[in-house]
Amino acid sequence: MIALFVTGFIVFGGWSFKTINELKVNGPLYQRIVQGKDLVADILPPPEYILESYLVALQLAAATDKSERNALVTRLTSLKTDYDTRHAFWLKENLDAGLSELFLKQAHAPALAFYGTAFDALVPAAQKGDAAAIAAALARMKPDYEAHRKVIDQVVEITTKRTEADEASAKKQIQEGVLLMLAILGVSLGAGVIVATLIARGVLKSIGGEPEYATEMTNRMAAGELGTEISVSADRTGSLLWAIKSLQEMMIRTTTEIKQAVDAVSTGSRQIATGNLDLSQRTEEQASALQETSASMAQLTSTIRQNADSAVQANLVAVSAAEVAQKGGAVVSKVVTTMGAINDSAKKIADIIGVIDSIAFQTNILALNAAVEAARAGEQGRGFAVVAAEVRTLAQRSASAAREIKSLITDSVAQVAVGSELVQQAGATMDEILSRSSEVTAIMGAIATASQEQTTGINHINGALDQMDEITQQNAALVEQAAAAAGALQDQADGLARLVSVFRLGDGVAPLLVAG
Repeated sequence: MIALFVTGFIVFGGWSFKTINELKVNGPLYQRIVQGKDLVADILPPPEYILESYLVALQLAAATDKSERNALVTRLTSLKTDYDTRHAFWLKENLDAGLSELFLKQAHAPALAFYGTAFDALVPAAQKGDAAAIAAALARMKPDYEAHRKVIDQVVEITTKRTEADEASAKKQIQEGVLLMLAILGVSLGAGVIVATLIARGVLKSIGGEPEYATEMTNRMAAGELGTEISVSADRTGSLLWAIKSLQEMMIRTTTEIKQAVDAVSTGSRQIATGNLDLSQRTEEQASALQETSASMAQLTSTIRQNADSAVQANLVAVSAAEVAQKGGAVVSKVVTTMGAINDSAKKIADIIGVIDSIAFQTNILALNAAVEAARAGEQGRGFAVVAAEVRTLAQRSASAAREIKSLITDSVAQVAVGSELVQQAGATMDEILSRSSEVTAIMGAIATASQEQTTGINHINGALDQMDEITQQNAALVEQAAAAAGALQDQADGLARLVSVFRLGDGVAPLLVAG
């Protein structure tokens, strides 16, 4: 860089020196300009010098042809116009006082007199062909021309001397300027070298090493090679290389943390997917169990309805038995027949009670199974568990009532067996039967009420099962959504792992495992 800087200064100085030599006074370009002006001055007469006008006046005096005279008059008029134009131009220029006095006043006065005589006397005389008037006019014009020429010669002499002095002064100034420029160029070149050296040292200090090394390290980091050791002195903590090294360490830490996080996310997503699969299987098992429970509850509902019908029939039988007992008091003669009927009814009741006891036992078993299924359902099966407990209680009450009725019927059968032997005690026995019949009626009413309550409880259980089935279906849909979300999370974790795997952290750093 310093060499380039010095070369630039040298080229600039050489080009400036060449340009000044070409443009300086008496230089090639200046000489061409002066040569062109001198050539024009030697070929064309100047407008402010009336030499050509005097020549045209002499030609006009000697002309004999009218057309020639008219052409010469036109030419003289044009020369007068050019003279006036140039005189007006020089009046506006900033000439020296002496030169202005000679050129604009002393040379101008005889020129005006010359043109006045020419247009006032010579032109009319020439147009008339008056030779005497022409000679007189020329005689008047000659002194004016000579006076004008004399002043013009002085102006030329003064201008030439001034030009020579200006050229000498300009040449001297250019020489001094060139020397000064060379001195400034030398000083600037030396100062530039010093400044460039200081800047280079400052830049190297700011970088912390060679720029090529910093560029190489930066390119390696850009390519993902974070494990390359960056060598930088401990005293260059504020340098670019130190900042790059700090950035590398930060990127290594960040990349490592990202890789660990990606591993954790990948592992978590796989665990979620496994858990969703297990949950899906359990949900299917629960749905199957609910279907089985619904079928069992349908059977239980049918059994309860039969139990209710049997209870109604038993209640009717009990009422009929009560009526028979009442009539038995009035018609003792029909005791034996009535006892036989009671014996038959008692057997039927015993059978019915056996059925009721069996139904109560089955209801108790079903209620126990329902409670177990409710416990498996967890929080959502709490209401179902309460209903199951109530059904079980009702079943136990039905069984207890059935056992009690069975005991009563057994006693009745025993009494009927010895009825013939206890005819004497028929009245008392009939009263007891009447009392027992009332109890049977009450018990059968209780059984009928319990059967209705069982029916209501079963309906509640069926509703709870339907709700549980709906919730189970919703859970299955949620499990599918969770499985899809877990799959998307796994894909995102794999994509992030592929992106981070671009960075190579070097030895000692665990690679990122991309889940398949």
